[in-house]
Amino acid sequence: MKISSRNVVEGTARAPHRAMYKAMGLTNDDLSKSFVGVSHTGNEATPCNIHLPNLAQQAKQGVTDGGATPREFSTIAVSDGIAMGHEGMKSSLISREIIADSIELMVRAHQYDALVGIAGCDKSLPGTMMGMIRLNIPSVFVYGGTIMPGMLDGRELTVVDVYEAVGSYDAGKITAEELENIENVACPNAGSCGGMFTANTMASISEAIGLALPGSASPPAEDERRDKIVYETGKACTELLELGIRPLDIVTFEAFENSITMLNAVGGSTNGILHLLAMANEAGVNLTYDDFERIRKKTPHLADMKPGGNYVMNSLDKIGGIPLIMKKLLDKNLIHGDVMTVTGKTIKENLDNLAIIEVPEQQIVKPIDQPIHEVGTAVILKGTLAPEGAVIKTAGVEMTEFTGIAKVYDREEYAFESVAKGDVEEGDVMIIRYEGPKGGPGMREMLSTTAALVGQGLGKKVAMVTDGRFSGGTRGFMVGHVAPEAFVGGPIALVQNGDKISINLEDCSINLHVSDDELENRKKQWRRPEPNYSTGALAKFASLVGSAANGAITKPAQY
Repeated sequence: MKISSRNVVEGTARAPHRAMYKAMGLTNDDLSKSFVGVSHTGNEATPCNIHLPNLAQQAKQGVTDGGATPREFSTIAVSDGIAMGHEGMKSSLISREIIADSIELMVRAHQYDALVGIAGCDKSLPGTMMGMIRLNIPSVFVYGGTIMPGMLDGRELTVVDVYEAVGSYDAGKITAEELENIENVACPNAGSCGGMFTANTMASISEAIGLALPGSASPPAEDERRDKIVYETGKACTELLELGIRPLDIVTFEAFENSITMLNAVGGSTNGILHLLAMANEAGVNLTYDDFERIRKKTPHLADMKPGGNYVMNSLDKIGGIPLIMKKLLDKNLIHGDVMTVTGKTIKENLDNLAIIEVPEQQIVKPIDQPIHEVGTAVILKGTLAPEGAVIKTAGVEMTEFTGIAKVYDREEYAFESVAKGDVEEGDVMIIRYEGPKGGPGMREMLSTTAALVGQGLGKKVAMVTDGRFSGGTRGFMVGHVAPEAFVGGPIALVQNGDKISINLEDCSINLHVSDDELENRKKQWRRPEPNYSTGALAKFASLVGSAANGAITKPAQY
């Protein structure tokens, strides 16, 4: 296998380059070895990532003990929890692209031979894996780990409970003191949000797709096993370098099918759909909404995880983690066992080598023949309101259809204010638009608003439809990723207050009940609003990004 780093350090013409490395303490022996980049998204913006610089030291030691020379670098990460509910959330999805781009640039610039990628908060996981796939050098991904649940009066809490408590406070159901008590204990230490929200969903997928070591997704961030996992990841990367196995040998169409199966089996975040489409684009794999629906319909929902269920990632870890779920799926031929992974072995070989002993009478992961739902929970909807598609997570959703009257908002803040003032009523279908990939830009998540609805007791009495996104922590009859989005003139731009809208999970439809003639008249009168940003990173993203139905990926403008 070609060792790219030799372009940088070999020959008399590279004496200046070697001098630069020696300034950082490297010896001729260090320079004679393969260079492995150790990327992490550590920062003080979020508890999900604050511990990653320390984990990087474990990965570097693993690389060193594997016989290569590690080179640490960091990239950005946005805290979705702290960016939520205001203009900051527009930067979140865009950060996925910047993470992938910055990893690509660092590796290309310095000609690293292999890559360890450590990530914590939501977009940093797919962003890191996208960078690995794009570069196609031997790479291993490792998750920074989940946060431990907070405890209050014997009840496990996550940050979503705080968001929902805000709605309860606005509705007069709890006092300011009770809200503060929840706030004070919900997030007790480092790690990513504890339920099967986006970070834990993508961590689960990293094992299913074969880019992470088996068993690496579920141990908590501050568990002593996390250090060992990250060390072993560094060592495994050097072994991949010896074997010459690259990401494109791993992330095949079948591997993506395994990932979609995992997404549905754990009741994962709808963001997983968006990110898998983006990762597939990097791999040159033709993945479509039809594939998601085909696989969903044959995948049982097994894991009773928050927000729709009762347990957090730490609970799943105690009974065997993601390998337990994968073994159940493999035993019923619901995943491909013959796909390659970063261990140099197949999924089946990895699972055969693990001692997976199911805890008797555990209630977290159900038997295949007694699932929570017979089919998966990451549902694609299509219809006159979303011709290209929309998504809804049905984990924890008891209704199969909802018909209501549209209440239209042209930005998230207006919708949240309406909920906080008590203006949203049973039977409403809240339409939040101009929050799509281009229109936002950045496709904001709506957790502040959806959680406030749940906290007010309206979670099962209203529906929400948006061309933006939802947090993995969202629950209820909430439809996102509506495409085409409002900013490009999709039907959601033409909805008016009082229109009738129906959503049906049985036939996977979402329809606007307005006549074709009326819609045509509205379309003639519609005018695209001015962009919210005309300069900077958000404007650049808006100019390059495509439909959510294709993963909201950015494509270079044609020369």
